[in-house]
Amino acid sequence: MNRIAPDALRVGYVPGVTVSKWARIWAERYPEDVLELIGVPQAEQEGALRDGRVDMCFVRLPIDREGLHAIPLYRELPVVVVPKDHPIALFEQVGTAELADERMQDATDIDALADTVELVAAVGGAAVMPHSLARLHHRKDLVFRTVIGVPETQIALAWPTDLERDAVEHFIGVVRGRTAQSTRGKRSDGGDSAARGGGRSGGGRAQAGKKSGAGTGTAKSASARGAGNSVAGRAASGKSGRSGAGKPASGKSGRSSAGGKSTGGKGQRRGRR
Repeated sequence: MNRIAPDALRVGYVPGVTVSKWARIWAERYPEDVLELIGVPQAEQEGALRDGRVDMCFVRLPIDREGLHAIPLYRELPVVVVPKDHPIALFEQVGTAELADERMQDATDIDALADTVELVAAVGGAAVMPHSLARLHHRKDLVFRTVIGVPETQIALAWPTDLERDAVEHFIGVVRGRTAQSTRGKRSDGGDSAARGGGRSGGGRAQAGKKSGAGTGTAKSASARGAGNSVAGRAASGKSGRSGAGKPASGKSGRSSAGGKSTGGKGQRRGRR
């Protein structure tokens, strides 16, 4: 039996989820903090979180989010697994209509897909499953092709709402791709609550925050350029101001012009002194 350090961050993952990248980044960024990765059956993903077997878990949605935070991470394409000499193997993708006459093997039990794949190889037929699991159980005598018209599955990172640990915040930062500097310490109360709100709503706030930050930087750059152009335009011709103002403009352009006036005024006063 493996002995887990009492202060380790225990992160579970369901079949099909590859955690090696995040584990490597964690080891590089937090070498003194122990990270324990624990495989969890799909059928036990919620139970493992609620009974404390793991602190966090990569789950396959949907789950009951009562008492749990969840940050959706990525979607999985559905594929159909067939024998290598099956007619479907000639195509890159197929629709559900092409599967109507196939002998479909039961693939509803994610934890038993290894047996399902073995069955397809032994007796033929076809089985539809998430792409990651088809790769996990891949055999040389089988192929898989994308299926159109079947809902995608989604992987998320979930953890209990009452779990308060710096390590949890750090691991969220690793998974979300934040830099080492931005995850060095626990976020302030405002940032922490915003991240949790984003987790409950599918990560919307966190994404919006990123876009808002990028937009602010662009607006500032545009304002600075607008100010410079405004000063240069007046220096070239005092009567060309109306022509310059006639360019397509918005509220941001107006602010840039105002900034240009302020800069010009300071320059003139300095010259007189």
